[in-house]
Amino acid sequence: MRRSVIVRSVVALGLAGLPLFAQERSRVPRERHSHDEAFKMADAYIVSNLQESLGLTDEQFVKLLPLVKKLQTDRRELALRRKRALSDMHRMLENGSGTEAQLGELMEQLRGAEDAEPATIRRDFEAIDAVLTTVQQAKYRVLEAKLEQRIREAIVRARQERSEDRAQREQ
Repeated sequence: MRRSVIVRSVVALGLAGLPLFAQERSRVPRERHSHDEAFKMADAYIVSNLQESLGLTDEQFVKLLPLVKKLQTDRRELALRRKRALSDMHRMLENGSGTEAQLGELMEQLRGAEDAEPATIRRDFEAIDAVLTTVQQAKYRVLEAKLEQRIREAIVRARQERSEDRAQREQ
């Protein structure tokens, strides 16, 4: 009983920010919005399933939640760094404006994100694993795999919606 109260409280706190998110949505480009939406969905999925799926004690849940949020934040930041560098390179290459030095700097940024990712994620998982039993670690990895699948599905849906929107505008 107490576990579900904690989970509901955490989810409610997260959902309390949704009206502000909806207002901000109109000012954010659609592609950025769909990525933000996917990340928010991922966070909500993990939080809402974490305690029950892993069979966590209240103490474990309190310790684990910030570690899981750190993992999600680190993933998001590294993906964003990589995406920004690639996007800037693409733009420069498409319009022919990129100098050797500018593209070199972007390549360094890209390599930096790619190099940092494995060590950062491994450190985050080690911190998570330190709070969990072996069985809970296995359950967490399965939960992560389900989350990755949901994110892929959300991205596919967002791309389909954008494609449908473009097709409707062209008619």
